[in-house]
Amino acid sequence: MDNSPQSSAGIFVIKRIYDGPSDGDGCRVLVDRLWPRGVSKERAQLELWLKDVAPSPPLRTEFAHMQERFEAFRAAYEAELETNPAVRTLHALAAEHGKVTLLYGARDPETNHARVLQEFLEHGGNSGK
Repeated sequence: MDNSPQSSAGIFVIKRIYDGPSDGDGCRVLVDRLWPRGVSKERAQLELWLKDVAPSPPLRTEFAHMQERFEAFRAAYEAELETNPAVRTLHALAAEHGKVTLLYGARDPETNHARVLQEFLEHGGNSGK
């Protein structure tokens, strides 16, 4: 499965932080608001922990990783991203490094905020066209 969308500035991929770093990750950015359990900062090998790009606490609580709420969550999170200045930070990192790996802690690789963020970035959201 190809999970490497490319914007005009670079490539964004998503990866579970529990999978560990690899040489091909490029710039590693944790996009969760909460630090993942059981992962040391040394093991994470992050360039940046960008908490501000994660869904707001009320939105995260409302979603609660329930599949039936995902489409409503997606729409609300994309609306948050439209005005979130942290998105521009990701575009700048992609321009600088070429590849940015968006790290997340959720178990489901399809129904999570990192997937929504990646697709948002792929479509040039928040002036990354």
